[in-house]
Amino acid sequence: MHFVNAKTILTPRSMNIYRGCSHGCIYCDSRSKCYQFTHDFEDIEVKQNAPELLEETLRKKRKKCMIGTGSMCDPYIPLEKDLGLMRRCLEIIDRYNFGATLITKSDLVLRDLDILTRINNKTKAVVQMTLTTADDELCRKIEPGVCPTSRRFEVLCACRDAGIPTVVWFSPLLPFINDTKENIEGIVDYCVRAKVHAIICFGIGLTLREGNREYFYDALDKNFPTESGKPSLKERYMKTFGYRYMANSPHNRSLMIYLSELCRKNNIMLGSESVFEWISKMPDDNLQPELF
Repeated sequence: MHFVNAKTILTPRSMNIYRGCSHGCIYCDSRSKCYQFTHDFEDIEVKQNAPELLEETLRKKRKKCMIGTGSMCDPYIPLEKDLGLMRRCLEIIDRYNFGATLITKSDLVLRDLDILTRINNKTKAVVQMTLTTADDELCRKIEPGVCPTSRRFEVLCACRDAGIPTVVWFSPLLPFINDTKENIEGIVDYCVRAKVHAIICFGIGLTLREGNREYFYDALDKNFPTESGKPSLKERYMKTFGYRYMANSPHNRSLMIYLSELCRKNNIMLGSESVFEWISKMPDDNLQPELF
């Protein structure tokens, strides 16, 4: 890791305390060259003055709003356990009576459940958790540096018990790997039991751009070996998708219909823009999105 003093922190309501990640998810779009990292992705850039910048910014903001983090890099990478920058930022959000929402795969968020509960009791806090597979063994292959799905389910349940609303990112689902009805059923079952408010899903597939495509293909060769003489999973991807940005599952349409039916049946909001709108609304906002 290396430390920097950032010039700004909110753009305009979202922040990234860390730039880079150590979770090692094989599909991570943040590795893409378009984001212009000037350092190795695992050499994490730490914005050491993030809390001070955040406090200065929130002090000047007249209208209360939701402050988000995690859209680019997880705020609860292992470094956060010792550095505590995310916790300090949440304390500032609480002090100035703003709302908070975060995206993570880590159970380290439980450390800050006390502050998130205080925020939620005054304004609004939303914990967004990524779940891509109900199979812990597969999870360890595609997301090797973070807690497995079953543990993330426990995090969602802890948030439920604390009264904090949750959203699940059901993305990405990897073609020929976990794009199955059984996987969708397993994830939705977790969501139902944890009383998740909404699921974000952009479709059944993933994005592949220069930078993350090469990393993903190398991981396929390493983690999903094939029998001699048979085409590898990497070769199957290359033949099916070539250099396309979107790598949608051949079963995208039928699986999205199935996911929609399960969410409707279990009263879970499903979407992307509609869910983002709900997340961004402070409690005093009048506009309420429809469930479907």
